[in-house]
Amino acid sequence: MVNPPTILRLAAASLIVVGLAGAARAQDKPDNWLMRMFQPPATGSVPAPDTGDREWSGQSGASGSPLMTADAIRAAAAAFGDCLAALWPQAERRGVTRANFERFTAGLTPDLGIMDLLDAQPEFTKSTWDYLDLLVSDERIARGRELLTHYAPLFAAVERAYGVDRHILAAIWGVESNYGTMGGDRPVVRSTATLACVGRRRDYFREEFLSALEILQHGDVAPEHLIGSWAGAFGPTQFMPTSFKRYAVDFDGDGRRDVVDSVADLLASTANNLKMDGWARGQSWGYEVVLPQKFDYLLADPARQMTVRQWQALGVRRAADKPFPRPSDRAYLFLPAGARGPAFLMLRNFRVIMKYNPAEAYALAIGRLADRLRGDGPLLHGWPREERALTVAERYELQRLLAHRGYDVGEPDGLLGPRTRGAVRNFQVATGQIPDGFASISVLDRLRQP
Repeated sequence: MVNPPTILRLAAASLIVVGLAGAARAQDKPDNWLMRMFQPPATGSVPAPDTGDREWSGQSGASGSPLMTADAIRAAAAAFGDCLAALWPQAERRGVTRANFERFTAGLTPDLGIMDLLDAQPEFTKSTWDYLDLLVSDERIARGRELLTHYAPLFAAVERAYGVDRHILAAIWGVESNYGTMGGDRPVVRSTATLACVGRRRDYFREEFLSALEILQHGDVAPEHLIGSWAGAFGPTQFMPTSFKRYAVDFDGDGRRDVVDSVADLLASTANNLKMDGWARGQSWGYEVVLPQKFDYLLADPARQMTVRQWQALGVRRAADKPFPRPSDRAYLFLPAGARGPAFLMLRNFRVIMKYNPAEAYALAIGRLADRLRGDGPLLHGWPREERALTVAERYELQRLLAHRGYDVGEPDGLLGPRTRGAVRNFQVATGQIPDGFASISVLDRLRQP
């Protein structure tokens, strides 16, 4: 998906939803040997769809949206049938036949259990270190290296065609679905129909629902294989339906863009998405760095980009005293856990990964897993593990308290992105703290004081 709203690259269970896509060009098509050689791994088999209802807690969502109150959810669920019927004219304009519309929506009921997940994505609610522990595990590193070896000719062909580092592609495969073993078990049509008619992101998910119908109409993916996360992402690298339409490619040349069962298609489509989003061939995503004493933490701001050479002039050095391969690259300083945690210089490709999924923790997990797959070791600087992550309610409270004091956080959304970190940084300056932008419980306690 291209530039999705931040909240919308969502998680399936403890995993993450991602969008993909792309239209193939003739020169991107592989030779026929790829079609013969690369079959989907056993670990990527499609789970049987779970069509049963997931229990909904009956509670209002944490976002505070009026569309997420318990009463609003019940009312929207009661009108679900009328909502679906109202979407038929739009489906017809997209080439979906009436017979297929009826077939694909027959007997659909809303999956209200999704409402308990909509406000609780792990990349926004876990601490960064807990999130990385989950996704950059020894098991995922070992399995990723096995797949890189097993599919080495395919990874090489995709890398040549799109210029995207194979380790990044393998990392996305690993983070999104644990290499095809945890991609979700909900019917995509039902999930997107639910979210198109119930909850706070109906306009967005209406487009996803209609796009899912188009995928089925065109026959790229069979209905029984269009299974995915609660947010509607499907396949081992988790396409959202709209992203599939834009970027999925037929890399194995069988006439279908099949990102569920074709390893060639799913890897090439992932690479095409990143390429179209601006991936810089031959560049890394970023580097762990060491900061000098008495560093000016106000420089840790995505808006303050400098060349790597300029960061070096300020005393910033690469961890383990490794050289920077491209000192002219522009980068910004990222402190995901503030002054007490690891520091990173983030390059252009980090922002490209964030177009794939706009959670910074997600992009960091992709970069770190890719580095480990390449053979790099663990981070040299430890995390402040005694700190606990703020709850969703506390994140909203922190944003509201900052806004009440006149700091610009935009509309409170519970997501601690660059804008909120900037507000935290300004509050820290005003109160004599280290201005590292880390939204800790101590910062929230200080905000609560009159």
